Amino acid sequence: MAYVSIPKDLTRVKTKFILGLTKRQAVCFGGAAATGLPLFFLLKTFLPVSTAAFLMVIVMLPWFLFALYEKSGQPLEKFLRCIIEVKLIRPKIRTYQTNNLYAATGRQIQLYREVQSIVKGKK
Repeated sequence: MAYVSIPKDLTRVKTKFILGLTKRQAVCFGGAAATGLPLFFLLKTFLPVSTAAFLMVIVMLPWFLFALYEKSGQPLEKFLRCIIEVKLIRPKIRTYQTNNLYAATGRQIQLYREVQSIVKGKK
C-alpha cells in the first residue's frame, strides 16, 4: 500500500496556479522570459551564441531568485529589505536610554521654579 505524507503545518502549503507553479513563480518566470529572450535574440547577431546565452542567463538570474528563493518563510525581497535595514539604515550601536521618573519629576520641578522666579521678577 502506498503512503502519502501529509504536512502538519498547512500554512506552508501553497496553491498552484499553472503548470505546478504558484502565481508568484509564474509572474517571475514570465518576467525572466520577457527580459532574457529579446536580449538573447538581439545579442546573437553581434556576439557568439554561447556568449549571448550566457548574458541571457545572467539577466534572467535575478528573476529566478525572486521566484524561487525563500528564507524562513519570507520571499527574497522581504529578506533583502531586512538586511538593508540592518546593515545600512539603522544605527550599528544602539544606546540604552531610560526615562527615570524621579529625574523627570525633578527637572519639571526645577523648570517650574525657574518660571515662577521669572514671573515674580517681572512684577
